[in-house]
Amino acid sequence: MAGRIRDEDITLVRERTSIADIISETVTLRSAGGGNLKGLCPFHDEKTPSFTVAPARNVYFCHGCGAGGDAIKFLMDAEHLSFVESVERLADRANIQLRYLEAGPAPVRPQQGQKQRLVAAHAAAAEFYAGQLGTAGARPAREFLAQRGFDRTAAQTYGCGFAPDAWDLLTKHLRQKGFTGQELVTAGLAREARSGSLIDRFRRRLLWPIKDLTGDVIGFGARKLFEDDDGPKYLNTPETPLYKKSHVLYGISQAKREIARQGRAVIVEGYTDVMACHLAGVPTAVATCGTAFGADHISVLRRLLMDTDAVAGEIIFTFDGDAAGQKAALRAFEDDQRFVGRTFIAISPDNMDPCELRLAKGDLAVRDLVARREPLVDFALRQVLNRYDLDTVDGRVEAMRRAAPLVAKLKDREKRPEYVRKLAGDLGMEIEPVQRAVLNAAAQQGTGAPRRGGDGGSTPPQRPTPVEPVVDSPQALVEREALKLALQVPVLAGPMFDALTPEAYLHPVHKVVRAAIDAAGGAAAGTTGAVWIERVRDACGDLAAVALVGELAVEPLRLDGDPDPRYVSITLARLEWGAVTSRIRDLKSKVQRVNPTANKDEYFALFGELLSLEQHARALREQAMGGL
Repeated sequence: MAGRIRDEDITLVRERTSIADIISETVTLRSAGGGNLKGLCPFHDEKTPSFTVAPARNVYFCHGCGAGGDAIKFLMDAEHLSFVESVERLADRANIQLRYLEAGPAPVRPQQGQKQRLVAAHAAAAEFYAGQLGTAGARPAREFLAQRGFDRTAAQTYGCGFAPDAWDLLTKHLRQKGFTGQELVTAGLAREARSGSLIDRFRRRLLWPIKDLTGDVIGFGARKLFEDDDGPKYLNTPETPLYKKSHVLYGISQAKREIARQGRAVIVEGYTDVMACHLAGVPTAVATCGTAFGADHISVLRRLLMDTDAVAGEIIFTFDGDAAGQKAALRAFEDDQRFVGRTFIAISPDNMDPCELRLAKGDLAVRDLVARREPLVDFALRQVLNRYDLDTVDGRVEAMRRAAPLVAKLKDREKRPEYVRKLAGDLGMEIEPVQRAVLNAAAQQGTGAPRRGGDGGSTPPQRPTPVEPVVDSPQALVEREALKLALQVPVLAGPMFDALTPEAYLHPVHKVVRAAIDAAGGAAAGTTGAVWIERVRDACGDLAAVALVGELAVEPLRLDGDPDPRYVSITLARLEWGAVTSRIRDLKSKVQRVNPTANKDEYFALFGELLSLEQHARALREQAMGGL
C-alpha cells in the first residue's frame, strides 16, 4: 500500500504554491481591490463574477456556490484529482521532493493516480509521434503540412506527429516505458484487435496533440493521408477519463492568455485553421474537436473572456460560406444567448477557410477576415430573408414570421427596436406589423422582460443555491470582522482574539467557527496563509461553518489600509460589548420578572450582576469607540 505524504511536505506545497497562478490557467482573474482577484466561477454558470481569490492567503471562495479552499482543493474539484494527486501535481510544479510515510529508508513515490498515468502516457505518445514525423515513412505527412504553408518550425510548435505504418509500434514503445495494456486502452491510444492483442489506434496518419487548458496532452486528432485508408477523414481520440470532446477546444492552451488579454476568441473549424490563424497574427483562434460548438465549449471560453455584464468579450465565428457553413452559423446564433458578450461572424471570400486564405493571400488577409466581422444576428437575419421572395406579399409575411423570433432572442433588449426598424426596412413593410411579430415571438420565448445581459433562452442555466451571507445584525457584522482577523492575520489577532471565548459570539455558525479556531490551536498558533485556513476548515465539522471559513478568508476587512493592533483591539472590544449588552438585556428582563420581596436574595444577586455588567459595558464602549 502506498505511503501517506508527510504533513510537513503538504504544508510546504501549500506555502510555495501561488493559487493565483494555478487558477489563472483556467479562469481569467481581474483586480477586485484589497489585494483580491475576481473571476467567473469555474464550478457553476454565472453572469457576474463572484469567484474571489486572495493571493495573500492562497485561498479562493465563490460567493455564488460556496466552493472554496486552497490550491490543492481547487485542483481536486476542477480536474477531478484525488488529494494525493493534487499534492503531487503541485509538488512537481514547485520542484518539491515529497516524502512518504511507511516508505522505508529510501522513499519511493507511490503509484500515480489514473489521471496522472494517462497524462504521462499521452505525453510519451506525443513525443513518439513527433519523432516519427522526421522518418522516411512520414513524407506524405510532411508534404501535407508544407502544402498548407507550415514549415518544420510550425510543425514543432504545434507538436505535429505521424503514426507509422505499423500495427503496434506505439503500444510496444509505451509498454516498454511501464504503461499497462489496460492503461493504453483506457487512454484511447490502443485498442483491442479481433485476435485479442492490442494495436495502435492511429496508423498512417498525420497527428495533432490536443491539450487541455493546463497544457497537458489529453488526446489526438488524426488526419487521413492515404487513399487506401478506409477510415474517416479525421479520426479523434474516443471519450476517455481525460478527453471529453464536448469540453475540448484545440489550441486553447496556446490561445488562453491572448483570449484573456484581448477579450476576444475566434472560433475556427480545424487544426490547420488554428495554426494558420496563430501564425498569421490571430493568436486567439481555437477549434472544436470532432463535434459542434456547444454549451460546454461556451463555459470554457466565458471564464477566459471574463464574459460578464461589466466586461463583455467578443466571440467571432468563422465559417465557410457554403450551405454547411451557413447552417453552422445559424446554429451558433442559437448559442449566442449563452454569452453576455457580442457574437460576430467572419466569412472568407470565395468560401476559403483561414488556412486556405493564408496560403492564397497571406497573413494580412487572415487578419482582415477577423477585422471585417459582422454581428452574428445581422448574418442570421440575412440568411433567413434570402430564402424568400420578398417581391411577393406571401414571401414578405413568411420571412417576417421566420425572422421575428431571431430579433426577439436578442439578449440586449435595447437593440430590439433598432433591429425591428431594420427588419421592416429590409422587408419593405411598415414597422407596426413587424413590431407585433417580434413582441409575440418574445412572449412565446419568455424573453420579453427588458433586462440587459440576461440569459434570453427558454431554458436558463441551472445555478446552485447561493450561500446565504451570515450577516443579519450589527453584532453579526462585528463577529464576522473578528473572525476575519483571526483567519487572515492570526499572528496579529493572536492573544487578544483567543482571550474571548465562543460565548462572545451570538450567531450559531459564528460560534462553530470560533470553536474550530480554538480546536486548530487558537489564532496565536496560526500562520498567515492557506495552511492555517485549511486547519480551521478541517476543525469545523459543520458544512455551513466550512463554507463560512472559505468566505471570510477572502472577504476584505472593513478598513482602509493594513490592520494593526489598535484595529484588532477596537474590533474585539466592539464584539465583547455587543455580547455584554445582549446579556444586559436578558438580565433586565429577568430582574423585572423577579419579585424583590418574595425572592430578595435572587433579586439582589441579579441586580448586582446587572450593575457590574453595565459598568463593564461602558468601559468596553469607550474602548470600542476609541478614536474611530
